[in-house]
Amino acid sequence: MKISCFSCQKDNELAGKVGLRDECHHCGADLHACKNCDFYDAKSYNECRETSADVVREKERSNFCDFFIPRQKGLSDLDQKARLKAAAEALFKKS
Repeated sequence: MKISCFSCQKDNELAGKVGLRDECHHCGADLHACKNCDFYDAKSYNECRETSADVVREKERSNFCDFFIPRQKGLSDLDQKARLKAAAEALFKKS
């Protein structure tokens, strides 16, 4: 399995699924963390699109969430769109 680290954006190859103690081979960040999950969305309630998930306060730390699905790329399409929209709004904002 290949997972991209939220912290350094580098790919990591794992033999099986992402475990609770798995760390990035490059920077040492936890891989089973909200920011590496496909459900993570900074614009959503509790920063998670999965409505049944428990609230996790530390999004960059390993957690026991049963809904964790590894994000294949650094940013999901929703995060990318939100970031681009915010940049465009800031560019054309009236002072």
